[in-house]
Amino acid sequence: MADRPVEDENSARAALAGTLRYLRERTGKSLGQLAEDTRYDKSYLYRLEAGERLSKSPVMEDLDAYYGSDGLLVRLWKLARMEMYKDKYKAFMRYEASATIMHKYMLAIPGLLQTEAYARAILSAPPTLRNEDELEEKVMVRMGRQELLHRDPPPSIRVILDESALRRPTAVPSTWTEQLAHLVDSAARQTVTIQVLPFSAGLHDLVSGSLSLLWQADGSCVVYMEGNAFGELIEEPAEVGRFRLSYDRVRDLALPPSESVAFIERLLEEYSQ
Repeated sequence: MADRPVEDENSARAALAGTLRYLRERTGKSLGQLAEDTRYDKSYLYRLEAGERLSKSPVMEDLDAYYGSDGLLVRLWKLARMEMYKDKYKAFMRYEASATIMHKYMLAIPGLLQTEAYARAILSAPPTLRNEDELEEKVMVRMGRQELLHRDPPPSIRVILDESALRRPTAVPSTWTEQLAHLVDSAARQTVTIQVLPFSAGLHDLVSGSLSLLWQADGSCVVYMEGNAFGELIEEPAEVGRFRLSYDRVRDLALPPSESVAFIERLLEEYSQ
């Protein structure tokens, strides 16, 4: 098979693809031999080396162990994953990955609390996804964000879910009930608090979009506002303070955590029938 270069030879994705190919060639293995040793499909391994697929973190961990490359492939994979996001989102991703405290108000179930099946259902909706590979890469990236939940110590997360997020089931009932059950399980974590903002709360400060407040280890805080086809990162302290106040007002309107979990459990029971 002739190699097909990735679009940007200077990208992290190209570096990952080239490193995969270099490590294999250094061991004197053919793609067929590598497939036999690792039990990954030969065509799949070829596409990784050609930069056509980004794969998932566990695959890179397996190949790191196989080549004895001391985590190099995982590090390159993380850099390549970041390149998939638009520039306006990259800074938010960095802040989220390093945040010690997160407060979120969400009009949709946040990626950090999505199941893989639900993420796939949501991401397959936009008509801009041209093929299955593109969809799988986007799902992989979204699931990869959840690695921060398993840090030591993990961040403290409070999510206020607008009721509208809980009233839009997926086409496949089992995907939706699995997602609702995952929210209940997530709320049982000591570091995760989920509250529901009911429709009865009426209009409020954050009705126009989703909000993330991200505190860093040095005590600083940034805001990420997200709406339909826009996202804005806010770092100026006075503006951050204004959004913190808005978040507090919305939290005052939300159901307490225990009532919120009960609310989700009632929905789960309803959709399970």
